Amino acid sequence: MIGDNRRIELPDFKRIRVAVDRFRGLRCVHTHLRGEGLTQDDLTDLALLRLDLMVAIDVNPDDGLPGLVSAAHLLPMAAIDVQSVQSTNGVKPYAFLPPRIASQLDIDFLDLIESLEQEMARNRRVSRQDVLKDRTILVGVSTGPIADAEESMAELHELATSAGIVVQDKVIQRRQAIDPRTVLGRGKLDELLIRSLQLGADMLVFDRELSPTQVRSLSEATDLKIIDRSQLILDIFAQRAQSSEGKIQVELAQLKYLLPRLIAGQDSAFSRLAGGIGGRGPGETKLEMDRRRVRDRINRLEKEIETQRLRRHERRKVRTRNQLPIVSIVGYTNAGKSTLLNALTNSEVRAEQRMFATLDPTSRRLRLPREQEIIINDTVGFIRDLPPGLLSAFRATLEEIGDSTLLIHLVDISNPRWPQQIQSVQRILEELHVAQIPTLLALNKADLVDAETLQGISRQLTQGGECEVVAISATERKTLPPLLEKVGKMLSQDLGSTSGHDFDATRISQIA
Repeated sequence: MIGDNRRIELPDFKRIRVAVDRFRGLRCVHTHLRGEGLTQDDLTDLALLRLDLMVAIDVNPDDGLPGLVSAAHLLPMAAIDVQSVQSTNGVKPYAFLPPRIASQLDIDFLDLIESLEQEMARNRRVSRQDVLKDRTILVGVSTGPIADAEESMAELHELATSAGIVVQDKVIQRRQAIDPRTVLGRGKLDELLIRSLQLGADMLVFDRELSPTQVRSLSEATDLKIIDRSQLILDIFAQRAQSSEGKIQVELAQLKYLLPRLIAGQDSAFSRLAGGIGGRGPGETKLEMDRRRVRDRINRLEKEIETQRLRRHERRKVRTRNQLPIVSIVGYTNAGKSTLLNALTNSEVRAEQRMFATLDPTSRRLRLPREQEIIINDTVGFIRDLPPGLLSAFRATLEEIGDSTLLIHLVDISNPRWPQQIQSVQRILEELHVAQIPTLLALNKADLVDAETLQGISRQLTQGGECEVVAISATERKTLPPLLEKVGKMLSQDLGSTSGHDFDATRISQIA
């Protein structure tokens, strides 16, 4: 390869000898004419291409003879302590060999590289918590306040953990505008690639929805699996779906997400054309066939969901004839809705300390203190920026909320992001056109908050009589009678004159 006095244009090595446990098997040996040693571009190429060595030979300007030889190699991904790498950006993933003239080089380079690869493979086996788990770096790009980006990143970390992913590091970049092609800036993307090589990451998870073009560009630039926030949520739903209805709804949401992302690529097989009698002409490409199959499958799933919606409607008509009030527990994911249902009805609904543990709604009968019977529903948890396709697919399930006489909006008051979570739930309820249903705000996990803070929050939320508020702990039954009393009182009132809780965003921010 021949370059000029500024750079060398390296060819595309494709996927030759690419593996997470070894280097590429290539050494780049080149000349420097100004005695500058290894440059940042050299080190970036060393990391991005996973070369064995990057070597720069100084050239004496007087006689053209070789001078000092500078060389560097990548460190195995765990040769540097991972915790120090995550906390100190100054730690570099390379090691430099002492500069020497060529005649004094006494290092066995083959032995050096083989020992590094052995250590790389050994460290990967030791550090991998579970061979079935993916290892990821979380990436956030924001044009707003960095504090908001950090809050969103903390929630993305919870989502990744719920999905069974090993989170190795988090990267946040604040930009004036999002890059339409790679989201991140080019320099930050190079840093991210170096970090992923050092830590042995399998994928990058972005805290935003990526366009098909961005996914393709990032995949080509990093050679890693690229996942966005929506796809991560869909994957969690796919893991949690138990009933046939839940599985159909998740598959429908996934296909709607996939359809616009079916694009031409190396495996599109555009040359696979129809031919022969009755099939002359350009025919149908594999990409078009894939899209048609996806559309057909979407149509079939939508028909199945409509059939299930009609069945649910018939069951709700039976409840209406029995004139039993319906109370639905709604709220942010992991707020404790299933735990509250179990505590109120002595049920054994699956309840876990992770996001989206419940996908299939559950209904139980409950007798209130005033000898009044009600139907109480446990519903799917909500989340900020819920993928539109997911909300659409679960609309048949969420119709249960629309027939409710009363909503119990459960809030995890111990979560520092509770004001934003209240607003997110309210926004989704408005999208479902059920925000007008009378609502009781239940502040859950009150035992984890000091009494003075809890009283202040309750007092400010109830100012102006906009909503009923009660503090509870779903794991302590002694805190539940006030909740049942308020439910009975609200059901006995003229519900037609009661309005839902339309919180003022400014006031909630002030409370926070």
